[in-house]
Amino acid sequence: MHSLKKEDQNSQGSGGDSLKKWIFAIRPQTLFASVSPVIMGSSMAYADHVFHLPSSLMAFFGAIFIQIGTNLANDYYDFIHGVDTKERLGPLRVTQQGLIKPDLVKKGFMVAFLLSAICGFYLVMRAGLPILIIGLISIALGIAYTAGPIPLGYIGIADLLVIIFFGPVAVAGTYYVQALSIKKDVILIGLAPGFISNAILVVNNLRDIETDACAGKKSLAVRFGKGFARAEYLISLIIAFLVPLFFLSKSHRFHLLCWISFLIVIPYVKVLWQKPSPLYNQLLKKTALLLFVYSLLFSAGWILK
Repeated sequence: MHSLKKEDQNSQGSGGDSLKKWIFAIRPQTLFASVSPVIMGSSMAYADHVFHLPSSLMAFFGAIFIQIGTNLANDYYDFIHGVDTKERLGPLRVTQQGLIKPDLVKKGFMVAFLLSAICGFYLVMRAGLPILIIGLISIALGIAYTAGPIPLGYIGIADLLVIIFFGPVAVAGTYYVQALSIKKDVILIGLAPGFISNAILVVNNLRDIETDACAGKKSLAVRFGKGFARAEYLISLIIAFLVPLFFLSKSHRFHLLCWISFLIVIPYVKVLWQKPSPLYNQLLKKTALLLFVYSLLFSAGWILK
């Protein structure tokens, strides 16, 4: 990251340098949170013999573009609101560092949301009004998370929104566009990726607790303290790993393979009890990887039955 900053200060940058900046801006590691519930919803559709490849792909890429748009919007609006400062412990933010001009970042998230809308158009044509509503709300929340007079991420309700929209809504929505119907089990299983996604958010908020408090960003970590945030992280993971137990039957057993993924974060959880530092970025990445591996193992096990 430091070398990238130096390159930008010394020159206008080559095309390769510009690509690196945009890759930093979209934060690829966060894309696990968007594609994991799509993978799970598609695997459940496959197991029920209603898998529809075009719809699965459109849901997959639509989710990616919404996440990219959200990340760029956060980068832009956190800079506008003065949340990103030189004291920030998190990964590089291109707007605050001056690596990409604010107006270009703004255009970037508009393009990303447009691409997600194009993917959504196909899904709406196939599955109708429910998908249109979900798509519009998802895009609106992606922008409203850090934009508007009362940014949602600044008032402590982001955790609930993440659990819902990266969980039951995403899993059930993916299943619905393929099956054109929905089952209660699909919605309930969606709680697992929703709570792991929330754990990712908790690490982010705990890492930034001091700078967020100074900027007036009242995340739950800021409102209730570090002890609450640490408990929220652990409880979120516990719930996510308990969810599969409710679906044990003769026809579904191998989905418990997802428990293996917990090994990914075990060596890093102790970071939560350390003073907020860049080490939290490692826990954040590992928790995001945990979500992705969890979704793959769960999906493989669900299909194997």
